[in-house]
Amino acid sequence: MYANQKRTLHPLNRLIPFVLLLAILSFPGISRAASSIPGSFADLAEDLGPTVVNIYTTQVVKNQALPFNHGQEIPDIFKRFFDFQMPPGYEPEQEQKRTSLGSGVINSADGYILTNNHVVENADEINVRLTNFEEYEAKIIGRDPKTDLALIKIEPKTPLPFATFGDSDKLRVGDWVIAIGNPFGFESTVTAGIVSGKGRSIGGGPYENFIQTDASINMGNSGGPLFDTNGKLVGINSMIYSRSGGNIGLGFAIPAKMAQNVIEQLKEHGKVTRGWLGVMIQHVSAELAEQFGLKRPIGALVGEVMADSPADKAGIKQGDVIIEYMGKEITKMSLLPSLVAQTEVGVKADLVLIRKGNKKEVTVKIGKLEEDEVSSDNEISSIKGKKLGITVQELTPELAQTLDLEEKDGILITNVEPNTPAADAGLRRGDLILQINQEPIKDLKSYNELLDKIKPKDNMLFLIKRDTHHSFVVVKNK
Repeated sequence: MYANQKRTLHPLNRLIPFVLLLAILSFPGISRAASSIPGSFADLAEDLGPTVVNIYTTQVVKNQALPFNHGQEIPDIFKRFFDFQMPPGYEPEQEQKRTSLGSGVINSADGYILTNNHVVENADEINVRLTNFEEYEAKIIGRDPKTDLALIKIEPKTPLPFATFGDSDKLRVGDWVIAIGNPFGFESTVTAGIVSGKGRSIGGGPYENFIQTDASINMGNSGGPLFDTNGKLVGINSMIYSRSGGNIGLGFAIPAKMAQNVIEQLKEHGKVTRGWLGVMIQHVSAELAEQFGLKRPIGALVGEVMADSPADKAGIKQGDVIIEYMGKEITKMSLLPSLVAQTEVGVKADLVLIRKGNKKEVTVKIGKLEEDEVSSDNEISSIKGKKLGITVQELTPELAQTLDLEEKDGILITNVEPNTPAADAGLRRGDLILQINQEPIKDLKSYNELLDKIKPKDNMLFLIKRDTHHSFVVVKNK
């Protein structure tokens, strides 16, 4: 009887699942997350696919070759020997063609195409294939190796569909993005992922400010676009981080805001003019932040101000920590060079800095970076303070002349003992100590007086000169 008995629910019980679902969706965070997940990228892929092109280049390489070495370069020992007598059948030079594949995104209806510099650099021939299989020869309008961007041009038969720039500054970590390109020669490949990080620097140059994404990017995606869910171009895929050469979810794209600035200049002038501040900066570690009165390790620490530079004229000083540039917080040192570089020459930029624990606002008229100057506000290799065990010598005029030093004051390190606080801090023989805790060191007397003031376990802030550059070092006093 019980096996065949029909079970029924009270009418109110039937409403419980719907009430629970309504309650869950009523929470703002959950409902917003649910509504932001795209159901499909098909419409975006269909609309944006024709703006992406396949770029394949050819480079002719001339090699000296021997009949028995299969076209490889001749070792120097053979070059010296065969200078006197060449074997029969020897060819002085052999031409080899190297081909490479990449991607690009159409920037205008008349055939301007944005790609990576490394895709077209040193190419003898550049060919572009559209999604409708039309092929064109392309010429280089301009290249910018420092940002790894290039602008090329084709002469299309009819107006082309093109991508429009979006605001990469508005991207948030967690936003959906899609990449379109030609990985390993598979044309018009679409992948999706999220923004994994912003402002990434991986040590390749002074203007790195990458968007990190887990959207699948592989060899051949270089130069291809990164789009947001509104179909706007927010990045140019540039490189991946991988030990195997394949995608592991660490892809990096040049932000659209930087790309747009570079491309506009390449189109108009064929080269890029960059803003210049005129400071040497270094990373702010936790130890340095404490010494300079910062609540957290942010900003760019000024290790050196170049004479007669925009920074010098604006009153920026050695030891200042720049924490804001034109309304944008400098969360890490690497952000400042790219922001300055993108600033138009002559613009008056407002900076916020910390000087001896106090906040100060400064206005700087941005100058023009000349090629023979130090790359725009580059980093001085940051030295991690660890520990003290040094032998020093007073800087005499004779010693300064021998070492070709302009300084008249300071203490010269003559020896650093291993496994000591100074050694662990990175101090070296030949370093010139100019300050301790932002107090000038004139001679051995002032040096010893300052050291006597240091309390046990208080860290010490050294300003040193090494070669031609200045930097701050924190030495831990254990």
